[in-house]
Amino acid sequence: MRNICVVGTGYVGLTTGVCFSDLGNTVNCIEINPEKLELLRSGKSPIYEPGLSELQERNMRSGRLRFTDDYAFAMAEASLIFITVGTPMGDDGAADLSQVKAAARSIGQHLTRRAIIIDKSTVPVGTGDMVGTIIAEHARPDIEFAVVSNPEFLREGSAVSDFFHPDRIVLGSTNRAAAEEVAELHEPLGAQVIITDLRTAEMIKYASNAFLATRISFINEIAQICERLGADVKEVARGMGADKRIGPHFLDAGIGYGGSCFPKDVLALHHMAASAGCHPQLLQAVMDINQDARNRFVTKLRKLLGEDLNGRMIGVLGLSFKPNTDDMREAPSVDIIRALQHAGARVKAYDPVAIERAAEYIPEVTFCATAYDVAKEADALLLITEWNEFKQLNWEKIKSFMRTPNILDGRNLYDPEEMRERGFTYWGVGRGNYQPTVGE
Repeated sequence: MRNICVVGTGYVGLTTGVCFSDLGNTVNCIEINPEKLELLRSGKSPIYEPGLSELQERNMRSGRLRFTDDYAFAMAEASLIFITVGTPMGDDGAADLSQVKAAARSIGQHLTRRAIIIDKSTVPVGTGDMVGTIIAEHARPDIEFAVVSNPEFLREGSAVSDFFHPDRIVLGSTNRAAAEEVAELHEPLGAQVIITDLRTAEMIKYASNAFLATRISFINEIAQICERLGADVKEVARGMGADKRIGPHFLDAGIGYGGSCFPKDVLALHHMAASAGCHPQLLQAVMDINQDARNRFVTKLRKLLGEDLNGRMIGVLGLSFKPNTDDMREAPSVDIIRALQHAGARVKAYDPVAIERAAEYIPEVTFCATAYDVAKEADALLLITEWNEFKQLNWEKIKSFMRTPNILDGRNLYDPEEMRERGFTYWGVGRGNYQPTVGE
């Protein structure tokens, strides 16, 4: 078993620290935010991630998992040091590496023994080289260290399962022995290990996320065409996905992708490509189509209720960018609700876990305790996030509460014919049931 230090306790850092401790390693996680650190030390998780809190509590009780703001304490016995700090979008679209640089400086200043520094944050190509340079500038010259890129592929909402059952482990370094040592750490997971150079490993992460985002934008463009021509995108996707060369994943038409990864990573890759003199036209189209999907959803509501939304009561089901998380970063609900508010509509909303975080993004929304409260006096109900509890609502009760029984399904969760039989005016995405005027 190894002694590990994890710098940063966001979604990636906390999951990494907790799960490695559950594999029997001793893990010290560094968190410099006093309020967050106090919460973590009390045994509570600052994020909603299924299964994570239970693992955190168990491994803290065992003494294998600790939280601190003291680099010297956390690194004293650590042979493996993970950097898992945030890399948010900068104003120009490039990833903001200020937290990575600060972490590298602190690691260099407190390094007292040979260690491998592992970049797990999503970082632009070339960051591993930069981290190595910064550490060398601040570390004692007699201290040996190596830098390994180990990009994460954790999906919010299933991060714990993804950690223990990865599709692959990607490792990149100029030091093959260091990469193989990190590979040994991951042996209990039984996954395929891909060892390459630093920059290639960093690119694998961006290319993977950009490709998945491209699939989503592709099916959303197909959905728009289906609406114009009267086809059903759900059946189109089913027919496409049956082809083994294509597969069914990430072919769900809707209101686009969101979260902390896809929007940031596609934009960052676009910025890297443009800065390198390339012409990333596909990446630009992916981003444009994603934004258009949100805009078209609002346009549909205007077609349904009329251009003037002033004073209209709109109910929203689901706020987080996807189910099983409370993450509101780049959530489609934020853009959609702000557009409705700008048009003068009144908005009520419900989400099983994300209301507290959502209030920071859309403070003028009336937040409700249940989906049924959202439906009361609503002129239309918008399904934004496909939480399980929305799959089997009491539609007779919903209809009795609404002022007018209009449903806009942004995730194609419901069957159009069944909803119409229940007496609702129902519009999905790409279901061949919405015919905008030409040129719209």
